Amino acid sequence: MSTHFTCAAAQVVVNWHITEACNFRCRYCYAHWQRSTRRDLIRDPAACRALLQRLFEHFAARSPQRRPRLNFAGGEPLLLSEDLLRAARDARQIGFDISLITNGSRLTAPLVENLAPIMSVLGVSLDSACPQTLAAIGRRDARGRQTLPASLVAPLMRARQGNPALALKINTVVCGANWQEDLSDVIQELSPSRWKVLRMLPVIDRDLDVTDAQFQAFVARHRRFAAISIAENNADMQGSYIMVDPMGRFFQNRVDACGYDYSAPILQVGVANAFAHLGWSALKFDRRYRAVGEGAMK
Repeated sequence: MSTHFTCAAAQVVVNWHITEACNFRCRYCYAHWQRSTRRDLIRDPAACRALLQRLFEHFAARSPQRRPRLNFAGGEPLLLSEDLLRAARDARQIGFDISLITNGSRLTAPLVENLAPIMSVLGVSLDSACPQTLAAIGRRDARGRQTLPASLVAPLMRARQGNPALALKINTVVCGANWQEDLSDVIQELSPSRWKVLRMLPVIDRDLDVTDAQFQAFVARHRRFAAISIAENNADMQGSYIMVDPMGRFFQNRVDACGYDYSAPILQVGVANAFAHLGWSALKFDRRYRAVGEGAMK
């Protein structure tokens, strides 16, 4: 696979999974990394800024017409809210566009007011409107609290008020527990700019795996949202995302096997050397982003 690219149209998106920690226990979760240290790099301000600077310099040079976007992910990134805010402000100052993907449980008013003005995309993971289905997936905290669509209306409205240019994205992972559900009313109410429908990727286990027919049935059931939605099967996802783990290493899903392949730490060997040794496909990246046009979002 090629790792050399110059992207003139699609925006380069670097997905930094800043922590493995999460208050939910989704059974399909793939945010489990082999660790050489327990300390997430984002907790070290100097190392964090150095990483962001190097990532920006490398990928900005390969996207001459559009500055790259840094997408904060997890785990649940809002569990590290103070570190996240500092890193997001640093990244914005360095030159990145900023986005975030969250399970929505920690979208407090102060956080929304601080984050919304500096972000271009706010992403929320939402798999179901049914409490029983959310429980079956594991989308609840240790006290049984869940994020239901109704609880997202107020924080998302506040975010849009704080930044009218902010794009809202919904991520839905289709798995064995929710593939029969109809989320049309939810999508209509939340009115996202983009809805990404992803087939569960069996990186760690296959407990909630879904068949091709079940995934396609879910997609067909929501065809009325074709103008804002993009469906990604497993083959579309593998090798087409630029991903950094909590310790500052590039990683990619293994093909036809569970787990990940990792680069050396970026701060030790540099971005180019670390990135060159992964099975990342510039062709698949370009094809995936061009498929959804200028509205593409991680």
